[in-house]
Amino acid sequence: MNCTNASKIYNLVGAEAVLTEADDLRKYLTGLSTTFGYVISDKNGTVFYTDSRYLEGAENALKGTEVAVRQFKAPLEDLLKSYKQIAIPIGRTLYPEYKKLKNSGFEIVDSLPAFTSAMSVKERYELSSIKHACKITDKAFNSLLGLIKEGMTENEVAAELEYLMRKSGASGTSFSTIVAFGENSSVPHHETGMRKLKFGDIILIDFGCKYEGYCSDCTRTFLFGDDKKHENFKKSYSRVLEAHMRAKENITTGMTGKEADATARNCLKIYGLDKYFTHSLGHGIGINVHEFPYISPKSEDKLSDGMVFSDEPGVYLAGEYGIRIEDTVMLEKGKTVSLTDSDKNLIII
Repeated sequence: MNCTNASKIYNLVGAEAVLTEADDLRKYLTGLSTTFGYVISDKNGTVFYTDSRYLEGAENALKGTEVAVRQFKAPLEDLLKSYKQIAIPIGRTLYPEYKKLKNSGFEIVDSLPAFTSAMSVKERYELSSIKHACKITDKAFNSLLGLIKEGMTENEVAAELEYLMRKSGASGTSFSTIVAFGENSSVPHHETGMRKLKFGDIILIDFGCKYEGYCSDCTRTFLFGDDKKHENFKKSYSRVLEAHMRAKENITTGMTGKEADATARNCLKIYGLDKYFTHSLGHGIGINVHEFPYISPKSEDKLSDGMVFSDEPGVYLAGEYGIRIEDTVMLEKGKTVSLTDSDKNLIII
């Protein structure tokens, strides 16, 4: 039986009815991944309206839960005509859709704060799915190392890794896998391409998978052979790893995102590398690979037990090299615990 969160969100919002259309928010409410549908919650319960593509599957999956399933036939306005007040996630709603509801005379309430708050602290079943996704991620990466050969393209390595994750039970990737060879590693979000691997190249891989709709996120940076030309890279690597571990050891429940970010950034500052750390330390991970909380120099988001986020310090020297070391972590009993845990010491294959 799928776990659902429909009544939890309805009670948090406190509006007459809650209307949800966004794919990820529907997934959070129903436990189902679908590309079409509306979830409507009111004092009488919750109904998931979808089309014939999903109807049978949704009925089977949601049998015995708080969510009823019906085929979507009538215009949306007809489903809402008995309400005066509708809650929608305003920040996730296109303006024409918002304007249409407003012009129809509905009082509009914002449901997004309730989603943000609820989704940031994971339930036990959500943590179980994320942990399983992380285990798949670790297993796939360890298997990949023995398959990397000189002359392979970035695309080929990405394809091998994605196949390995799928083979181990992943339903897909958390995002487009990033594989960067050599100088391409200095671009934090390099577009994986046809660059061929050469002896002595740096390899940076940013990857993750989905399991039961929940994401993992991991980055590893390593060397393909040692041509003895990477002494500066090796020094920088040890310092990024130090920053990564410093964050893991010092981020605690009750910190703000800004304070958490500083645990790694201040470590890199000791070595004059903070100016090359060009992104935030981390972001929340759940149904979406980027969600609340945000671990950045300006974030006032409060961290609490049950939150899952990334710990990913990095340094990037344009045209030379980039280093990022990232784990999916969570707060448990006030402390940071790793969920991805493949080797973070510098690997040379």
